[in-house]
Amino acid sequence: MKSSAIGSITRTREIMHKYGLHAKKGFGQNFLTDQSILRNIVKAAEIDQNDNVIEIGPGLGALTEQLAQAAGQVMGLEIDDDLLPVLKDVLSPYDNVKILHQDVLKADLAALIQQEFDRPQAPIKVVANLPYYITSPILMGLLKSPVQWDCICVMMQREVADRLTAKVGTKQYGALTLAIEMTMDAHLAFGVSRHSFVPEPQVDSAIVTLHRRKQPLAVQPFDKDRILSLIKICFAHRRKNLANNLKALSGKDADKKAAILAVLDKLKIDSRERPEQLTLEQFIRMGNLLHDENLF
Repeated sequence: MKSSAIGSITRTREIMHKYGLHAKKGFGQNFLTDQSILRNIVKAAEIDQNDNVIEIGPGLGALTEQLAQAAGQVMGLEIDDDLLPVLKDVLSPYDNVKILHQDVLKADLAALIQQEFDRPQAPIKVVANLPYYITSPILMGLLKSPVQWDCICVMMQREVADRLTAKVGTKQYGALTLAIEMTMDAHLAFGVSRHSFVPEPQVDSAIVTLHRRKQPLAVQPFDKDRILSLIKICFAHRRKNLANNLKALSGKDADKKAAILAVLDKLKIDSRERPEQLTLEQFIRMGNLLHDENLF
């Protein structure tokens, strides 16, 4: 008799019982048990046989199984060594899957792609159910990687997903939104109920897809990391306006403060505006001119 799919609620419980497993809060483990959602994640990432896929945190292998059935090769990075024998067992029918005991925050992804994939030049996609507590560090690590990702398709807390895909002027719009927009186009694919997991988390989730920007930035930043640091300064106190947040650059230097305000005036940016009213292009123009005038 053919066993049910790994991600079914019955099979999930069987696997956890067989290996004496309990979800570890320290690793943010919540196992997805909805087959339709698993399949829709693969669809959202547009996985096909030509793709190499990196899965972050395969867990019990539910999503890994769906990826293995759709992709050319799958490389899973799992930090929990207790899950390695489980994954070896449940994924044994798939010869296109490799599971590595790796922490994605420390892994050399470019090197792993060259070492572990038969066709490293094929499109590379990242798919993951990200632990809520390290979603932002993982995303920023992926974006800073030299790898040219074809697609990043990740599940995250719904609140974070809304921030990633927020529009200028909304309360969700902030530094994380702009950090993503600097290099990627973000799209909220669909929501996921908290009732789809074992154990059940306290919040709902969502699937977000990230693709390389279709349109280049209208204005090129003098240095992307420096511009992002300026954006963080501007959003340090959301209830404060730009002038007040930018005091972090001038301190008690009255002349420097006046020079910074003059830059805003030159760019026709109202210093009384709150940071969520500015577009990425405006932040880049501001940072570039502040840098040109040795103010940042």
